[in-house]
Amino acid sequence: MSFVECHDEPIHIPGSIQSFGYLIGIDAASHEISFFSENITGLFNFSSPNDLFGKKISELPEIFRSISQSDIFRNLEYHTRRENETYFDKIQVGAKNYHFSVFRTGENVFLEFEEVISNPEKRITNKYDNFYIIEDGEEIWNQLLSTLFKIINYDRIMVYEFMSDGSGKVIAEKTNNNLESYLGLHYPESDIPRQARELYLKKRKRIFSNVHSDVVPILSRKPDLIDLTFAGSRAMSPIHAQYIKNSGASSSFSVSIIIDDQLWGLVTCQNVTPKHIDLEDRVQAGIFTVLASNAFSSFKSKKELEYRVNLSDKVASLKSDFLRYDTLQESLSENKEKIRKLIEADGVALVYDGEIIVEGNVPDREAITNISEWALNNFEDNVYISRSFLKDFGAELMLDESCAGIVIYIIDSSKKELLMWFRKEFDEHISWAGNPEKKIEKFSENGEERSMVSPRQSFEAFTEDIKGHSKRWSTRNEIAIQAIRDIILETSHKQYSTIKSLNDQLRKVNEELDSFSYTISHDLGTPLTIMKLNAQMLLNGMKNAEDNQKKKLKAIIDEIDSMADMMHDVLQLSKAKHVDIKLEKVETEQIIKKITDNAKMSFGSDKTEVEIHHLPEVLADKTMIHQVFLNIINNAVKYSAQKDAPKIEIRGEEKEDKIVYTISDNGIGIPEASRERMFKIFNRMDNAKKFKGNGVGLSIVHRIMKRIGGNVEYVSSENGTSFILTFQNPKVLSLV
Repeated sequence: MSFVECHDEPIHIPGSIQSFGYLIGIDAASHEISFFSENITGLFNFSSPNDLFGKKISELPEIFRSISQSDIFRNLEYHTRRENETYFDKIQVGAKNYHFSVFRTGENVFLEFEEVISNPEKRITNKYDNFYIIEDGEEIWNQLLSTLFKIINYDRIMVYEFMSDGSGKVIAEKTNNNLESYLGLHYPESDIPRQARELYLKKRKRIFSNVHSDVVPILSRKPDLIDLTFAGSRAMSPIHAQYIKNSGASSSFSVSIIIDDQLWGLVTCQNVTPKHIDLEDRVQAGIFTVLASNAFSSFKSKKELEYRVNLSDKVASLKSDFLRYDTLQESLSENKEKIRKLIEADGVALVYDGEIIVEGNVPDREAITNISEWALNNFEDNVYISRSFLKDFGAELMLDESCAGIVIYIIDSSKKELLMWFRKEFDEHISWAGNPEKKIEKFSENGEERSMVSPRQSFEAFTEDIKGHSKRWSTRNEIAIQAIRDIILETSHKQYSTIKSLNDQLRKVNEELDSFSYTISHDLGTPLTIMKLNAQMLLNGMKNAEDNQKKKLKAIIDEIDSMADMMHDVLQLSKAKHVDIKLEKVETEQIIKKITDNAKMSFGSDKTEVEIHHLPEVLADKTMIHQVFLNIINNAVKYSAQKDAPKIEIRGEEKEDKIVYTISDNGIGIPEASRERMFKIFNRMDNAKKFKGNGVGLSIVHRIMKRIGGNVEYVSSENGTSFILTFQNPKVLSLV
């Protein structure tokens, strides 16, 4: 026993046709009959059907005279030069008229017949001309259904649109008023399996006149089943037949809606009782559907053009606003509301340089940080879009209903710069046409017992609540995202070029300033020394002078000393940038002890307690590291000297591949307001004005530590300050 799944069912080779049709297949090269439907003997009068195999239509003139005299048969070579192109004619067999269709598929030419059915109720108006002047998509489909209803006259006709997830929805409907409405109902993807959709693209009109009638087998002298994809009378699959029966219909007719070469949807028609639609009427229904499809495509294109023109204006304005600022971060931050509105989001967040800037309805900062880390670690594409983000990752990332839908744009992964748009949870209810659950049933086919998935039994509407989702991000939203990406890339390039030019200019200015500083500091040394000596000589010769005069001379000498110290420090700062460095293992204990002893003497702080702990070797330049410890330790001693019990603590330790020194004091501390400018030249804290200094020392430390591959930072409070110096570990580097 074999099993048949919906998506696996070979519906294009059923081995039979429906009872309203008749079929003869001839070899495309020899024109010999190779297969035919079993009911052909009822249409053409002959007693032994097996005698047809290997014969040509022209060899049986008495039986097939009406075929031979047909225009399309007389020009068969012309009409079958292209595959799957159908030509129509009418022939008379006995007292009845029949539609005669010809097409070629592969090596077979199909001759298909069905009786002409008159339709006295058919009424065609000129309303189809209105398709192209209708300015509403829904109205286009309603106009189509009104036109088709007069031709087909089925109990129910619907326009069924395929959704992006493969499911379908009834978006327009017309009934005979005796049936319940299916308008707005959704159908699961499995109702129209993949291979059925492929056939709808190839054969755009499909009728099942009577799902209760027996099928007509095809007799063939070849063992392979005949591909009936393009046969209008192709038999329906058992699963589809049962599906129609379960829906309460006995007959169905469908026309494919093709837009941009894609299966956009179907015109689906159902009748409670068996009913056949004449071939001409089916063709006409197809023509009207094509007209409506083209009108809808034009309507969409027009709306799309209007949107793009409007978007272009907004993008131009946004681009202009972006270029008003010096950095991309400023551009994004100052235009965050426009960026949010452009893609119709509820909130937007900009993450860069450890900062988070938000606008609108967004999750909390912890959640935004979690999302950033997740995005940087989990996907390489720089744009990620989801409408089910809360459902998929809510628990993992600690999200709330504000980010059910998300768009993430990674601007620069190396800098951890991201732009995120959020949409809140949408309380969505989907009305389904019955429970889509299916069961397994057994049936017999050609003497073989088979199992198949039985179509669902229920078509009663039920509602499903969708949680954890936002409204869908549309194609328009994606276009807007791309536009913002283009603005960011263009702005980044322009700002990069501007910054590069400014940096080049700044580098030249800095080089000139360094050269100037070096020259001034060196060349002014001698004049200052002479000035100081002369002032000291004057002071020594004024034994009988007034105290006020002596104070003025001492003040001059002090200012000369301060100026000399400042020039010395500026000279050291210039050297820290330009002097060649030699990295080597440096033992710091003797250097630190000597600097500490001298500092206590220099600042008259013999009572300062200094605790020196383990001091491991560091990788540094020996001369420059002396400058680092000199400035840090001098500051520690100086700013704690006025405490009742001044204390300095110096320790070093290995941390992974680094050596970290901590130099702590219990001095005056560094105000938080000074943090941003602590390592800038000539910076002095407000609470340090009474202490002697020029604000250059920490700039020297910062420049040296960067040059030797280290780092300097600090923590401070009103109870003191700890400077943290990070050096390269010579042990680790020696192993490389």
